[in-house]
Amino acid sequence: MRKQSYAGIDLHSNNLVVATVDQSGKRLGHRRLPCSLNEVLEYLNNDVPGRIKEIAVESTYNWYWLVDGLKDAGYRVKLANPAGMVQYNGLKAANDKTDAYFIAELLRLGIMPCGTILEPSARAVRDLLRRRQLLVSKRTSLILALKNQYIRTHGQNLPLARVKSSSPEEMAGLFENCHERLAAEITKAEIDHLGGSIKRIEKACWQHAQKVQGYQSLNTLPGIGQVLSGVISLETADISRFASPENYASYCRTVAAKRESNGKTKGENNAKCGNKYLAWAFIEAANLARRYDENARRWFDRKAAKTSKIVATKALACKLSKAAWHLMRNGGSYDPARLFGAT
Repeated sequence: MRKQSYAGIDLHSNNLVVATVDQSGKRLGHRRLPCSLNEVLEYLNNDVPGRIKEIAVESTYNWYWLVDGLKDAGYRVKLANPAGMVQYNGLKAANDKTDAYFIAELLRLGIMPCGTILEPSARAVRDLLRRRQLLVSKRTSLILALKNQYIRTHGQNLPLARVKSSSPEEMAGLFENCHERLAAEITKAEIDHLGGSIKRIEKACWQHAQKVQGYQSLNTLPGIGQVLSGVISLETADISRFASPENYASYCRTVAAKRESNGKTKGENNAKCGNKYLAWAFIEAANLARRYDENARRWFDRKAAKTSKIVATKALACKLSKAAWHLMRNGGSYDPARLFGAT
């Protein structure tokens, strides 16, 4: 019977390092390879002694091709979370080889912090919604640039409704200088083009997002509509991987990442640990909820009076994230009495 081994892969943009260990932790060998699936499979199939039980791939920005290819080849693959892996600070030397062996050793011991590997179809929809967020940000910056251009030359504010309803030619007609007219026309044309792209993304995503667990229940929360429900449900994926609403709120970055000792703040821990897209979604939901929901507004005002608007917004986002955990896990609808107390 062939002995089992474990492989760790330290992945970079143009190359990777594969390191393998056996069941006792003995190092079996390592090799640096280009980012080519065929060469990686050839090395794993022919040059690694023993049967590979599991492979751990470092979660970098370019892991899709490698993880999907290894899974299609029949290997059991896990995604190593770099934010949760901390090597001994007293190490005298650290390089790609030691990093790959460290990943393999954590995998062998069963203590490796893992990320979630979504199915390619669900991952594509999630990434498309992330692209939507990028386009919305670009469109907002162009709208602000156009409004700033108008107030510089006219001394008055340009209403957002007029920006949205005017054509590029009509927007250019608001300025006298030929160069200002050209800038306004091009900016408005780009705003309209981005708006059309955003609508195309939304139309392509909602059909899939509605099938994700918890999507319909999320729509009942204040401040969370069709867009944010899709973002939250797709970014969360399987809600059962979070044992408690507190764990989920931490993943959503809605809790403070501070370090205290003897009642004094000594600094911050890893504030980037978690999902930045969920952090954005719940802050957006908090701002919308305090604006349009009476219960959320009253709770926010009480919290802001004791602390500040920034702290109150973050606290409201934390409450909404915990409520979202319950709704995605158990179903049902939002109950304002349970979230904000009896009125």
